[in-house]
Amino acid sequence: MESKPDELFSGVIDRLAFHNDETGFSVLKVRARSNLPTQTVIGFAALVKPGDHVECEGAWVVDRQRGLQFKAQRISVVPPNTLEGIEKYLGSGMIPGIGPAFAKRMVETFGAEVFDIIERQPERLGEIPGIGKKKREQILAAWAEQRSVRELMVFLQSHGIGPARAVRIYKTYGDQAIARINRDPYCLVLDVQGVGFKLADQLALKLGIAPDSPLRARAAVRHVLQEFSQLGHCAVPRERLRHDTVKLLGATEDVVEHAIDKEISAGRLVSEGRGDDALLFLMYLHEAEQQIAYHLQRLDGPEPPWGGLDMDAAIPWAQSRAQIELSASQAAAVRIVVGSKVAVITGGPGVGKTTVLNTILKLLRAKGVRPALCAPTGRAAKRLSESTGLEARTIHRLLEYDPHAQAFKRDESSPLDTDLVVVDEVSMVDVVLMASLVSAIPDNAGLLLVGDVDQLPSVGPGAVLADIISSDTMPVVRLTEIFRQAASSQIVINAHRIQRGELPSSENHDSDLSDFYLVSAPTPEAIFDKLMQLVTERIPKRFGLDPVREVQVLTPMNKGGLGTKSLNAVLQQRLNPHREPKISRFGWDFCLGDKVIQTVNNYDKDVFNGDIGFIEFIDTANGLLNINFDGRQVQYQTADLDEVALAYATTIHKSQGSEYPAIVIPLSTQHYTLLERNLLYTAVTRGKKLVVLIAQPKALSIAVNNVRAADRITRLKSRLKALF
Repeated sequence: MESKPDELFSGVIDRLAFHNDETGFSVLKVRARSNLPTQTVIGFAALVKPGDHVECEGAWVVDRQRGLQFKAQRISVVPPNTLEGIEKYLGSGMIPGIGPAFAKRMVETFGAEVFDIIERQPERLGEIPGIGKKKREQILAAWAEQRSVRELMVFLQSHGIGPARAVRIYKTYGDQAIARINRDPYCLVLDVQGVGFKLADQLALKLGIAPDSPLRARAAVRHVLQEFSQLGHCAVPRERLRHDTVKLLGATEDVVEHAIDKEISAGRLVSEGRGDDALLFLMYLHEAEQQIAYHLQRLDGPEPPWGGLDMDAAIPWAQSRAQIELSASQAAAVRIVVGSKVAVITGGPGVGKTTVLNTILKLLRAKGVRPALCAPTGRAAKRLSESTGLEARTIHRLLEYDPHAQAFKRDESSPLDTDLVVVDEVSMVDVVLMASLVSAIPDNAGLLLVGDVDQLPSVGPGAVLADIISSDTMPVVRLTEIFRQAASSQIVINAHRIQRGELPSSENHDSDLSDFYLVSAPTPEAIFDKLMQLVTERIPKRFGLDPVREVQVLTPMNKGGLGTKSLNAVLQQRLNPHREPKISRFGWDFCLGDKVIQTVNNYDKDVFNGDIGFIEFIDTANGLLNINFDGRQVQYQTADLDEVALAYATTIHKSQGSEYPAIVIPLSTQHYTLLERNLLYTAVTRGKKLVVLIAQPKALSIAVNNVRAADRITRLKSRLKALF
């Protein structure tokens, strides 16, 4: 039975029985006074942790199974009012760099007035023994952020938006969040991860925006186009855009047609063609396609900047220097590329792309050519550097990305200082990044694109490599011959079988020489059990591989029993059982020795989406940890941990551009929506020494026969044909 609503209950959080960072739903154990037992509080809260003083508004209820609980309509973190509570609050990690010892000094200096000093007389913080300018600024910045977040929480929760999203909204807009939302609540859809159109629409209606408002219809049109771009499309037919927007809004076709026309007039959308078949682009995607076509045509020329080479003499010279012998197809590839200003090299594993590239670079560097090598990810750039012996950078680093200006320093007005740009793993590059890259290449430089067109297309919109190749507008070298050393690898053989639409084979299954194993399993549960046994016991024992550092699980998706979240939770327990010290954040425990992956580009820390590292140091008192990325220590504060995730298992998409000694791939009908040939092909080609594929036969058959990824709607191919 429930008592009257709107009661108040306050106290200190003793522990978090449950906390979902995505929704903010929490089950808290709160102690009103130190000599009283804890009470269970259920509600929604963000940024809460043990030691926080909370004020809860709601009602007491009696749950049949769990007894008396406080069901909170609102939970607010507030500064405590006792000296002991104040000291614990300040030393809890709320302010980066302030641990228990420094919190004690603050309270000894100012007593109960410490919060008032921070708020109204910040200059007096200099009175604390041992405080420097940097730490003083750190305290004030963290305090201002906490205050702004609290104000935003109250505003958003009063309009039905939970605390987890409130934190993301604050990170996006800062102190201007409330003003931005009042002006146009639909800005949240495009700017804030995790806020969909429906949530922003609910907020807009509560803020007084009419259901038939043109602002609402136009925002819906942009949102539908953005949704299609997240599926990889650069454009959508007008009829499909109208249909999906009408369905989303429940509006009439006339309202949506008017909104589409207004967005076109405002320059936010671009229409190509006529009637319902016209293709509609978001402006930035239309410009990106045009830029790529224009700059590739600008760069293409009758003769490369390094002039003509006597290839009959040059190829034997390069072979003798490298002590290799090129096949006829490889020698032909070298001749084509060296004789071209813009060219493409494509091919699968084991066909000699690296040998051809190294020969080209050796010849051109002997002629004084200054190459600039790059790849879309840090790991891909590192692999390129290792295979060529030359410096290779990420595309962002090559173009000198400025995170504060959110723009590249290298562009048309400030081009790269190079004679040749070599781009590896081009299949991963979307239209927006490729447009920025080709814009920054000077007129007198060459361009060489290298990639495997059969791999997964870019996560972002477009199919750049496939469109360039299929346009037939520039020289393309297709390497198909599998060389003797690679032909002994079952990984290479099966990758090419998958690429041809054939089921992989597990020949030599019992041989110690085999590097590819196909394990059949009847159910997702059986796949899970076999995967755990293989990763934790059989592979380390039989092949002598470290299950944490040398074995990587690659799965199609994040969710579900065979998704990254479930697999990481169990693999962490089994592979890193010594759980102390640890920092708990965003629903995960980050422990000493854990394998983690960076999930977004962080230019300040110089770590990038897909980089994998290992936690090597944890300071729980100050909320700090160090992650080792390829020998480089990078420090993270507790608040930064939303940028990393456990990486015992990662998605196949995240693995693009990387290689691992051994990989284990679970493939189930649970993954139906993502089962595609190029997904499986990409996964298999990530393994260097060992690939184990654990699959339901039906799921494997679906993946091999599904070539859905070729259906991306783009116009780059036709633009290239028109210009060339």
